[in-house]
Amino acid sequence: MSKFAPKWWLLGPGMLIILLLLGLGVWQLQRLAWKTALIERVEAGLAAVPVNAPGPQDWERLSFDTAEYRRITVSGRYLPTGDFLVKAVTARGPGFWVLSPFETDDGWRLFINRGFVPDDRQAPEDRPIPLDRQEVTGLLRLTQPGGAFLRDNDPQANRWFSRDTAAMAGAADIAPVAPYFIDVEAEPGRQAGETLPVPGLTIVAFSNRHLGYAFTWFALAAVFALLLVQANRIKNE
Repeated sequence: MSKFAPKWWLLGPGMLIILLLLGLGVWQLQRLAWKTALIERVEAGLAAVPVNAPGPQDWERLSFDTAEYRRITVSGRYLPTGDFLVKAVTARGPGFWVLSPFETDDGWRLFINRGFVPDDRQAPEDRPIPLDRQEVTGLLRLTQPGGAFLRDNDPQANRWFSRDTAAMAGAADIAPVAPYFIDVEAEPGRQAGETLPVPGLTIVAFSNRHLGYAFTWFALAAVFALLLVQANRIKNE
């Protein structure tokens, strides 16, 4: 015959660990709901008609959950202050994003990611800036301050690893600018490699493994609970 005789010194910490594992599982389910809603919002936005780019009155309300990857359009002219080259790796290999300052018809400014140039095509003549009035359509991307992993932006040396609109505006002395930039869409009918920079290389993909993570945490909680029961069971002859 056997009976259950709890070892209180083991039961207390064990229950805390089980509760922690269950909490992690619940958190992953919450993340699953958030990620699912985000993917649905982005997919709907990618298929929607572009809307006017948010002006200064809307900047404080922009967030990743509500604005990132929305299709927007803006009209105006590129500023003659030069481009910023931001290190990039794309399906076409290593190179740079070409970020150009732009002034809208309404007088406020933002950066336009005109596209990609390879490492061996960095010369300004390889990426001429249009001088006439432009209507730009693309994806809203929030500013990326600081730099990339283990690589900080260096404005003084003009080395850029992330598209930090505030830092680039400061370097070009054109502040203030929008806290986002526009990734220009691919141009219909344009042949690959026809001109530089090459637009439309933005990859929109989200990993959504939260259900699997939740199952893992719940399974670990169940296993740990079983081990705890076994550790507290004694046999009496």
